[in-house]
Amino acid sequence: MNLKHITKIFIINLTFLAFSVGAHAAVKIQQWQTSSGAEVYFVENHDLPIVDLSVNFAAGSARDTAEKSGVAGITKYMMTLGAAGMSDEVIANKMADIGAILGGSFDVDRAAFKLRTLSSEREKTQALDVFTKVLQKPDFPETVLTREKARIISGLQESATQPESISNKAFMSAMYGKHPYSLDESGEVDTVTKISRDDLQDFYNRFYGAKGAVIAMIGDLTREQASKIAEDITIGLPKPTEILPIPAVEYPTNAIEQRIIHPASQSHILLGYPGIKRGDPDLFPLYVGNYILGGGGFVSRLTEEVREKRGLVYSVYSYFMPMAELGPFQIGLQTKKDQANDALKLVRETLDKFIKNGVTDKELKAAKANIIGGFPMRIDSNGKILEYLAVIGFYKLPLNYLDEYNKKVASVTAAQIKEAFNRRLKPENFVTVIVGDPDAK
Repeated sequence: MNLKHITKIFIINLTFLAFSVGAHAAVKIQQWQTSSGAEVYFVENHDLPIVDLSVNFAAGSARDTAEKSGVAGITKYMMTLGAAGMSDEVIANKMADIGAILGGSFDVDRAAFKLRTLSSEREKTQALDVFTKVLQKPDFPETVLTREKARIISGLQESATQPESISNKAFMSAMYGKHPYSLDESGEVDTVTKISRDDLQDFYNRFYGAKGAVIAMIGDLTREQASKIAEDITIGLPKPTEILPIPAVEYPTNAIEQRIIHPASQSHILLGYPGIKRGDPDLFPLYVGNYILGGGGFVSRLTEEVREKRGLVYSVYSYFMPMAELGPFQIGLQTKKDQANDALKLVRETLDKFIKNGVTDKELKAAKANIIGGFPMRIDSNGKILEYLAVIGFYKLPLNYLDEYNKKVASVTAAQIKEAFNRRLKPENFVTVIVGDPDAK
């Protein structure tokens, strides 16, 4: 690796340490639509010679079917392993040559492709050329598919022995039933085995169109340059028919409990209920309230009551995961098998008391101070801002979401928290999964 290449890598990674749009300044988001129908969210900033870019598609695992579970994830991953005649090695080398980073993410709602590159002309042009070909001309080579299927199947088989993986899978399946949110993002051994190249090409043609895609960009670009990049990236994408929305989630009508035998010395316990969507008006009362309940680490009630006072668990937490449809509210804990029933009972009692009595003024004041005080860390790098831009665009949140964030937190009242928790959570209908059943003989 020569000095020039090392310098490029250093400059690119510098943005992890110094966010160039000051963390306390308002983030000015420009928004428009490309000629092919993609939505663009752009923050212009010339402090560092870096460009960060992501393209987000409604192509997450919720677009799978039970019969072909795993197609969505494999399609997304395979797109980076061969495009326009380039092998995965050629793609990697072309990016490494200019110090660019090709990445992405995948979840139930979204498939995202990310690029970080220097803004100098040669580097930017080469990086965008490769990135565009990955998006527009994936090859889905058979030999690579065979290799990756074997890798995925091996991973699934290993996961089937691990208590954490078993509990997560059982929890989502029990909560969501036949809803696509119940499907494992990696698929199943028997479904992945049957996936063909034609399945990937068909999924790509159906879900990787420009219309509905969201492009997020931040960095050393003018509006005109950003507009041209967005046009070039999307103009050659497929033109599928309209993508239907994800089906609504149905709430459980009665309690569900699954106890799964496992030889581990610990019990892994998950319990919860369908929570909220992105953009839900209850988001901030539930977020602040959950920080007090179980999201604030060692300052949360669950940690105080179950771990610190009683010593019943190694760890305990809670969170809301808003998604396009109702994402889960989840409480998780790990404990010795012989303490599992006592720990679960205390968690339920703590939650019931929280829902019934709400939060104290002291708790609320401390939670707000911690959340607001920590907010600058949420936007202290280009990469973090990029993810917020993608979320704002994909879930149709207001452009002033970041500017209003602390105000929304500060305005939450104890009464709003109590009312929101009582209205949104029904503990009598919770799903509970215990892997490492303490009563198993």
